[in-house]
Amino acid sequence: MTSKAQRKVRKVVFPVAGLGTRFLPATKVIPKEMLTVVDKPVIQYAVEEAVEAGIEHFVFVTGRGKGAIEDHFDLAYELEATLKARGKTAEIEILKASRPTFGAASFVRQQEPLGLGHAVWCAREIVGDEPFALVLPDMLIHGKPGCLAQMIDTYNKHGGNIVAVEEVPHEHVNRYGVVALGKSFDERTHSISGMVEKPKIEDAPSDLIISGRYILQPEIFAWLEKQKPGAGGEIQLTDSMIALLADQDFFAYRFAGTTYDCGDKIGYLAANVAYALDRPDIAPKFRPVLDKLVGK
Repeated sequence: MTSKAQRKVRKVVFPVAGLGTRFLPATKVIPKEMLTVVDKPVIQYAVEEAVEAGIEHFVFVTGRGKGAIEDHFDLAYELEATLKARGKTAEIEILKASRPTFGAASFVRQQEPLGLGHAVWCAREIVGDEPFALVLPDMLIHGKPGCLAQMIDTYNKHGGNIVAVEEVPHEHVNRYGVVALGKSFDERTHSISGMVEKPKIEDAPSDLIISGRYILQPEIFAWLEKQKPGAGGEIQLTDSMIALLADQDFFAYRFAGTTYDCGDKIGYLAANVAYALDRPDIAPKFRPVLDKLVGK
């Protein structure tokens, strides 16, 4: 297998065009990515994970009704002027910290919900001919360092394409993209010999699923360009990765951290509890309330 000379990963793509129907009526006018875990929108956690990993440019693939995401990462002049007039310096610093630097954020529309692969393809002109990270904001991964920073370290060692994976109960493998492993490089890093999107339980090559974090080479766009609809009638990213696997190295990385699926109500509630308990300014007061609620 061959791949281009290893280059720095500078850009990240966030697919944020989904409707969030599982959270109606909350998401009727609010993008699901703007739902908060404790006091930050889910999408902000994803951006902060990318910043920690050294990413320089943030590409948001949006859709209709997603203007709040763009506004969130913009300068809120009136709000900041009011806070300044009231001497709220701490609050101003919180807003500044959540805002990408000038020119570091780009927004592109996915006009139709044609699948994850199509959403990634929509970012092709902004990403250009360089490797990029892909982060699914719904999959909130709680870890220190963050999952993407761990993956960047692995990419710097091995190059190629990196896919974050984690183990799930075998009876759940038909819900996800599943990988087959080849050579092991260490306890967390393995080459990928095959992938399949939402296989039948009896046909799954392993119990390791793709977990919403990727580092991909730009050649993926050529495959997405000609990819036919797959599972669910959508353009599946996994299908194009399978095609690219014949020409380039793919590695599965077992990250250190806990995943919370914030596209699911139970996962979203669990994320709020976990992140609150990880906050020294909140946990001491929150834990007794939580203990009382669960009857301890």
